[in-house]
This record gives sequence, C-alpha cells and structure tokens, in this order.
Amino acid sequence: MTTPAGNALEVLGAFLRLGLTSFGGPIAHLGYFRDEFVARRKWLDERTYADLVALCQFLPGPASSQAGMAIGISRAGLPGALAAWLGFTLPSALALIALAYGLAHFGAGGAGWLHGLKVVAVAVVAQAVWGMARSLTPDRPRVSLAILAALVMLAWPTALGQVAAIVAGGIAGRLWLAAPAVAGPSTAAFPIRHGWAIAAWIAFFALLVGLPFAAKLTADPTVAVIDGFYRAGSLVFGGGHVVLPLLRAEVVPPGWVSNDAFLAGYGAAQAVPGPLFTFAAYLGAVMTVPPGGWLGGLMCLVAIFLPAFLLVVGALPFWDRLRASAAAQSALAGVNAAVVGLLLAALYDPVWTSAIRGPGDFGLALAALGLLVFWRAPPWLVVALTAAGGGALAAL
Repeated sequence: MTTPAGNALEVLGAFLRLGLTSFGGPIAHLGYFRDEFVARRKWLDERTYADLVALCQFLPGPASSQAGMAIGISRAGLPGALAAWLGFTLPSALALIALAYGLAHFGAGGAGWLHGLKVVAVAVVAQAVWGMARSLTPDRPRVSLAILAALVMLAWPTALGQVAAIVAGGIAGRLWLAAPAVAGPSTAAFPIRHGWAIAAWIAFFALLVGLPFAAKLTADPTVAVIDGFYRAGSLVFGGGHVVLPLLRAEVVPPGWVSNDAFLAGYGAAQAVPGPLFTFAAYLGAVMTVPPGGWLGGLMCLVAIFLPAFLLVVGALPFWDRLRASAAAQSALAGVNAAVVGLLLAALYDPVWTSAIRGPGDFGLALAALGLLVFWRAPPWLVVALTAAGGGALAAL
C-alpha cells in the first residue's frame, strides 16, 4: 500500500475548476484530465493515466467520473476520491437542479425553446451513436450484436429488456469474439487495501440485489427511486449517453417524470460542464414523487454515482488480473456492442418520436448535428442555438 502524495482539499480545488469548465462529454473530459494531471500537475505519468482510462472504460459507469475518482485516490486516498467527485460533479448538478425549479415555474410542455431542447437531444444522441459505433462495432460480428440489441429494445422497451440485451451481449462476446491484445503489467499503484476493495464489491452487489427487494417490501416510492437510479448507474457501459434509455425506463413509465420534461432536461444537460450523469439531479428535482426538489436531486445524484465509486475502489487493486483475462475482455467487447444497439434504439424511441414533429424540427436537428459533428461547435452553444430555433419555429 502506497502513501498518498497530497490531500483532499488540494484534489477538491483542482477538480472544482474542471467541474466549472469541462464541456464536451466524457472523451473531452479525459483529455482535460490528461492536460491537468499528467502534463501540468504531473500527479501521474502517461502509462499510469492510460491504465486508469482503460480500467474505467472496462467498468460500467461514467468513465470520466471514475477516472477522476481514481486520480483522487492516487493523490489523497479514499477522501481524495470523494473530493474529486464533489468538485467535478456539483457545479453541473446544481445548475440542473436550478433548471428543474425553472421548469416547475414555467411548465415543461408548451414553450418553443423547451421543444428545442428536445430537438437538440436528437442531434446529441445521433452523434453519440455514430462515435460509439465507429469505435465499439468495427467488424461484422459486433455490428450484428448491436443490431440485435436494438431489435430487442424496440420489441421489449423495459428495464428488464435492457438488462437482457446487455447480458446477452456479454455472453455472445465471451463465446464468439476474440480478446484484444493486452499490454504489459500496469505501473499504477493506489493506496487501497485489498480488504477495502473486497468490502466495496460486497456492498456493490448487496445493494444491486437488495434494493429491489427493499422497494417491493416497503412499497416506499423513495426506496423505489433509489433502487432505479442505483441500478441505472450499475448497468451503464459505453459512456454517459447510454444512461438515457436506462433512466427513461425507470422514471417515465411509472409517471415520476413526464416524457417532455425528461427530454427537455436531457437536452439542457448538454449545455452544462461536468459529467452527463448529473442529469440524475435534474430528474430527482423535477419528480412528482417524494422527496423531489433539491433533496430529491441530491438523493438521485448520490444513488446513480454510488456504484461508480464502489466499482473503482473494488477494481483498482485487482486491475492487473482483470486486464489480463481474455474471457473478461471478450465479454466486455460484446457488452460494448450491445450498448451501441441500446442507444440506437433510444435514438428512435423516445428521442426521435418525441421531438421530430415535422420538417422544421428535422431541419433544426440536422443543423444541430452538423454544428456538432462537422463544425465542432461547443455543445453549450449548439444547445442555446437549437433552443432559440425551437422558439422561432413555435412563433411561425
């Protein structure tokens, strides 16, 4: 076990600055982290950082946030992980909770600019599908897995259907996909005892299995909400955008959040810095079931990020063994292909079917996609322009 080189307050300050300025999604976040902690602060070397990124891509959950937690651990132990998460997450979470209060005051269904936020979600998800497909489905077997997963989701659009598609993708990957080549042993060292890592794994699975039973036994909507957000945070492979279908299946069918409010918030989440998982804070604040408001927002925020924290703490001491396992790498390749299919299905329903009502909406979405993909415009600017465009279309 190594000794931390810094302290939690130092980590909090570094990540708070990134939480206020890191636009552009998880891939961009990882670039910001490299510039800040490898090139400028020199907390990590290139090889260690590459190992961290590989680990966080391997685990379910928000990759950039998990990389931040791991950097915090390397600098200041477990308190450093908490400090990194708080600094990187709270700015966007508070902004989205404020948006939820704004929507509660102005309404979520009528304003043209709110419809513009739903339209921009079409462009954002289409960009995510294209980018993920290029890297995660580079051959015919994985393209086929993605298509099959999309068909499963279109035919069985429930949380159980999503889990089935992910599990089936993992099994298919294990049986039919070749494992990628693995580099030599990791150079990373982290101040986490194996006992803490094992305790984190036990807690992760105990909550994943126990919360659904607790929700049924108590019939308490608060427990059901915690269960839904914890499960969504536990099953997201492939990046933050994949949380869209998982969360929608949890909050829209039972009537906790309207579909209009869900998509408007998802569109607005593209305009704030920090991790996309802070969308959970918006959903918790706008919910019709208790506690709602700022308390509900913070509760859902903690519930969706808790699996990421437990998985990082549990995996870091065992990463060398995990990364050397051909079976684990093959299964992960299959899971990643399946999540491309899940996001593709979500692009059609609910994103497209809820947002595109005519040629004007389609043209606005196409313009937003062009700005994102070809002009490399910053997401916050695209969101603002599309919201304005939605208002203009409504006024015609």
